[in-house]
Amino acid sequence: MCYDDNARPPLPPGANGTARGEEFVLEATDGNRFAAYAAQPEHPTGTQMLILPDVRGLHQFYKELALRFAETGVRALAIDYFGRTAGLTERNDAFEFWPHVQQLDVQTIFSDVTAGLAYLRKDKNDAPIFTIGFCLGGSISLLTATQSFGQAGAIGFYAGLSRVMSGSTGSILDLAVNISCPVLGLFGGADPGIPASDVQSLDEKLDQAGVGHEIIIYPDAPHSFFDRRATDYAAASTDAWQRVQAFIQAHNHQ
Repeated sequence: MCYDDNARPPLPPGANGTARGEEFVLEATDGNRFAAYAAQPEHPTGTQMLILPDVRGLHQFYKELALRFAETGVRALAIDYFGRTAGLTERNDAFEFWPHVQQLDVQTIFSDVTAGLAYLRKDKNDAPIFTIGFCLGGSISLLTATQSFGQAGAIGFYAGLSRVMSGSTGSILDLAVNISCPVLGLFGGADPGIPASDVQSLDEKLDQAGVGHEIIIYPDAPHSFFDRRATDYAAASTDAWQRVQAFIQAHNHQ
């Protein structure tokens, strides 16, 4: 499990606006109905973010993360993965997520991503969209960048790199040469699930792809270090926020 119910995203540097959040239901083209949470900024900067959660789906951490982005002026949408198998039930610590994770297919996830992007682009909104994900969501963020979704950049926190998801033709390391948008990858050096060799390989594959990228390893940080409770890793969290904001600023165009 990536984040429990008590996890909270760190506060972004420079956030001084207010935000309004809303829970609602989106529908994919195949009829799947799934939970979503949108945060609207008081003072939009003209940037949008699609948030891809960890293995537990759309739980409180990601709703609050959407609000934190909106407080910096970024319109944010977080989506759930499990509408097809778990319906619209609550995603809290009581949710038995693993059987549903095992039924995920990257192609149906892409259908839900398409619905999320359509929501952000409705009313002819052409503001740039970034994807950001954590753990499983980090992997999905990078996989979307191998497709033609048209995002301005892809951000992944502690993305698994070598596992092949159902419905995919390869792992992220296999497919990274197909990535066509800038990438920001953030990893914990003390994360036993993601070998440093995988992270180095990702860096090399992105070099081959010829896309702009920044790969950061925080030497002593574990998996899920980006948590307001993790005071031992507060400096890493602050730096990660700053890098996310700089990445958005650098690529805020399409």
